[in-house]
Amino acid sequence: MKEITPNDYAYVAANVADRIEHRSFFSGTIRTDHEGFVSELIATLIIYRNRPEEEPNGPTQLLGTICDIVPVWWEFHTYDPEGEEMLNDFSFSDLKPLLIPAQL
Repeated sequence: MKEITPNDYAYVAANVADRIEHRSFFSGTIRTDHEGFVSELIATLIIYRNRPEEEPNGPTQLLGTICDIVPVWWEFHTYDPEGEEMLNDFSFSDLKPLLIPAQL
């Protein structure tokens, strides 16, 4: 079984954050190359954001920060260098805090 390390989670989270951008909904596949394996996250996510805040005498933030992400569906696959799928111990609950700034 492939153990997903904190570094692996951080790398996947960075790629997910790049794809989420300003959306309130995401559905797609995010493929990442790690050292010694490839991962593929297939997910449908609802992204909740805080209301935008206006700073006194400053710019208005167009998008609120992410306050929750609800996975409607997710699958996480890992493949060895030969392309064979490996079982893994991925947990979306371990990924989620890395995507929500308020929980960092």
